[in-house]
Amino acid sequence: MSPTTILDIIWLIAAIGLIIFILLHSPKGDGIGGIGGQAQLFTSTKSAETALNRITWTLFAVFVSLTVVLSSPRFGLTAILNSFHSAT
Repeated sequence: MSPTTILDIIWLIAAIGLIIFILLHSPKGDGIGGIGGQAQLFTSTKSAETALNRITWTLFAVFVSLTVVLSSPRFGLTAILNSFHSAT
């Protein structure tokens, strides 16, 4: 498995996780997090929001960083196509 493939998989996991954790945020009401009883997992609403914020910002940083790295000519689509053409 090439490094580009591994980075693509991590990027995809970060993107899906980012979507899920953004939807779990509750700006005014319970939000989607109230559906599954997510509020009972933490001792207070404040700690739940703090944990969600940390996870969301971390996933955001990973997603943006990998987007920049994977869009570079060394790791991006051009490198994949060149390696494919050189193998044939």
